[in-house]
Amino acid sequence: MAEDSERDRLLRRLDLRLIPAVLVTWVAALAGSVLTAAWSATVGAVLAAAASALLFHSRLRATAASRARTVPATLALACVLGAVAAGHCTLAAGKRNQGPLGAAVDADAGVVIQVRVTGSPSAVPQPGHSGDTRWSVPANLVSLTTEGNVIRGSASLIVIGDDAWQDIRPGQRVRTTGTLKEVRPGQSEAAILTASTKPVVMGSAFDLQDSAAKLREQLRDAASWLPPDAAGLLPGMVTGDTSALPESLEADMKTTGMVHLTAVSGANCSLILGGFILLARCLRLARPPAATFAGCGLGAFVVLVGPEPSVLRAAVMGFVGMAALTGGLRGRPLTFLCLATIVLLLLDPTLASNFGFLLSVLATLGIVLLASRIASWFPGTIPKWLAVGLSVPLSAQVLCGPVIAALQPQFSPYALIANVIAGPLVAPITILGTLSVPLSAIHPLAAAIPIALAGGCASGVAGIARFFAGLPGAALPWAEGPAGIVAMSISSVVTVLVVWTALHPGGVLLRMRVLHHRVMVVLERLDNIARRK
Repeated sequence: MAEDSERDRLLRRLDLRLIPAVLVTWVAALAGSVLTAAWSATVGAVLAAAASALLFHSRLRATAASRARTVPATLALACVLGAVAAGHCTLAAGKRNQGPLGAAVDADAGVVIQVRVTGSPSAVPQPGHSGDTRWSVPANLVSLTTEGNVIRGSASLIVIGDDAWQDIRPGQRVRTTGTLKEVRPGQSEAAILTASTKPVVMGSAFDLQDSAAKLREQLRDAASWLPPDAAGLLPGMVTGDTSALPESLEADMKTTGMVHLTAVSGANCSLILGGFILLARCLRLARPPAATFAGCGLGAFVVLVGPEPSVLRAAVMGFVGMAALTGGLRGRPLTFLCLATIVLLLLDPTLASNFGFLLSVLATLGIVLLASRIASWFPGTIPKWLAVGLSVPLSAQVLCGPVIAALQPQFSPYALIANVIAGPLVAPITILGTLSVPLSAIHPLAAAIPIALAGGCASGVAGIARFFAGLPGAALPWAEGPAGIVAMSISSVVTVLVVWTALHPGGVLLRMRVLHHRVMVVLERLDNIARRK
């Protein structure tokens, strides 16, 4: 009876009306990221026509049952949102082809260019050139000189340069020379500039990302006295700065399926949001001011760590959840996830081809659909926190496993238990590490105590990763391609069944007895029929 009531409660909480909107918007954004502007416009026109036809069909059935009216309206909304995503892709593709950089990209000639840096440099892997590090720097066009012509306008681009670009800061205006190249399908930038000379700084302006980068550096310096593993892992788990992370530890965390802990993820945003909401409650703020306070705190955290896809998804989820809570809506996690996904895809359609974003959405979907159900399987003698701690990573792994197998054909048998053991250490690292950021900006000694506590937890996470990575069979080969994806999907289903079987031994025995009884009845009937003949 308890299981039936839990299932009924879960079904009541699941509102599936936005699922078609998510699917159509995602497909339209994915198609638009690889198609030309003309084809993207065609996709948008077809979806708009389909929406009009569905709305007309819904009006004709205005006197019919509510479900007969709701289904066409739901599909019409999905087509409208897909048309908006396709229209965004059309405008972006047209801007790339006809913008200020379009002619220079087609000419494939050398340029003298001035850009304003909009993000921090990041290392670009160079296969076969381990000693030659290249750096990727996001920037906006200021002016461009090519073949005697000076072009001014606004366009985003990526600058690829040598080690001289490593220390460039957001907000700086720099001049360099190089060659413009076309971007790969799915990228939102207008072009890629391969720099042939060192950057010459022409000026600098205030930039929030530059201030955030300095705060990340101060936290990294303040934690430098910790053991190497903790000193590299703590900044990565708090601010996403993995520059000091030892390569051996990163490899061990990949082996044990814990690599998502080496950088900021949606879980960190959820913890930060929960911390600000708890603080607002302690200050006895009313619901709207508390939501505003928590939203501002989460926004500051996103600026600090950078707008990664998973962080953006969690941030939008938090804002949608707070808006629903302020309006009195509760118990609609799937609706919140769908709204967050649609908003992000409409704002940036290139996320549709981002595997990190896909894994983030799938992990949240698994938690929404399966976590509470799996936690309800545990007997009452097991503490609730332990049941939740086991069900959350298992739920996320069930849906993410096939995608991970497609990206990295490898099976980590200890991934689930390693993540479960490390799970309780993530919250204190995130909360204490975030508290250390403003303290380390004042003085490194001011952050010594929270850094010591967070560093101890980070050492525990690193120790767990190294222990399980050293066990026999920690990384087993897995089939590649569709076969590997299908095999991992089957393995995920079997894992859930095994967990249910282990937690319901009495139910399994009862079902086996019922099955045995039915088989015996069938055999007796067949035997009687055979004797009559």
